[in-house]
This record gives sequence, C-alpha cells and structure tokens, in this order.
Amino acid sequence: MYKIKLPEGQVSNAPRKRSAKSGKKSGTISSSIPGKVVTIEVELGSKVEEGQVCMILEAMKMQNEINAPISGIVSEINCSPGVSVDANIPLIVIKAEDDEE
Repeated sequence: MYKIKLPEGQVSNAPRKRSAKSGKKSGTISSSIPGKVVTIEVELGSKVEEGQVCMILEAMKMQNEINAPISGIVSEINCSPGVSVDANIPLIVIKAEDDEE
C-alpha cells in the first residue's frame, strides 16, 4: 500500500471510485477478443437471470462461460455453435423485463 502526500500535506488512503455513466447495465453480450462459439445455453425468447451462463466461448484455447449481464428476455442471438466470432460484435442481446418499447 502506498501513501501519497497531497500538496496541502494531507494523506489520502481512500480508493478511487468509478463513476457510473448512466447507472444502467447493457444487456448486450459480446466477446472482448476473437473466439469460437462452443455452445449456446439459452434460446430466443427465454427468460434469463443475471449471472446465468448464456454461452461458452473458446478463446486462446480456453473455454469461457459467458454470463448474462442483466435479468430479462433473450431478444437476439447473432451466432451459432461452431462459428468463429470477431471481437466486440453483439452475440446475444437481452432485453430487461422492465424496458418498454
């Protein structure tokens, strides 16, 4: 742990807090790196809970469980098992139940 002296001579030990942009989480699941879809664990129109495994993605020779970022209904599935995907492409979209169109 490091202590930093401020110009006024005060010491701050408080960790920096991240500021939330809007306070609302996105329901879009995408991969941060290219990979291959191993399985899709949800179906279009199915209800998912936050943290539920939605798909398994193989990247860098490791299989990663991709969890739902929010609770809601699966509104889009833009991939299928066995397909290679690029980074930052929406793979699954979850629409929060409280969202109205």
